[in-house]
Formats: sequence, structure tokens, C-alpha cells
Amino acid sequence: MFSLEPGGLLAWIVVGILAGWIAGTVTRGTGFGCVTNIIIGLIGAFIGQLVLELLDFRGSVGFFGSIAVATFGAVILVGIANLARR
Repeated sequence: MFSLEPGGLLAWIVVGILAGWIAGTVTRGTGFGCVTNIIIGLIGAFIGQLVLELLDFRGSVGFFGSIAVATFGAVILVGIANLARR
């Protein structure tokens, strides 16, 4: 059940933590905390995947590619949240 296989629950949590932390660092200079980083990263992974599908990108990107896609989506999410907060 828990594995680092692509699509495994543990892999998604690790990707979420890393992507949320990277997005928080890129957009604000600091992270948001572990739980919020996971949430931002996981939602960011979904957003990043949607953007890639809209750009007609298909295929496997691997673990590090998943981190990049999730970070891209998380940066978009944090940017939107920062705009809404103003």
C-alpha cells in the first residue's frame, strides 16, 4: 500500500511535501508548515497535471518530474492565493 512507486500514496505525500516547500520558498521566501505544504503540493500536483494536459503533454515524467510538475502547479496555486489575499 505505501510505496515509492509512481502513483503510490507515500510517493504522493513526499512529492507534496517537497513541492509545497519549494513553492512556498519561491513565492514567499519561507514554507507554510508541513501540513499546509503537503496540501499545497498535492493540489499543486493536480493543477500542474491539468496544465500539462491542456498543453497536450502526455507521458510519464518519473519521480523528479513529478516534483517539478507539482511545484509548478503549487506555485500557480500560491500565486493565486496571494492575489486573492490582497
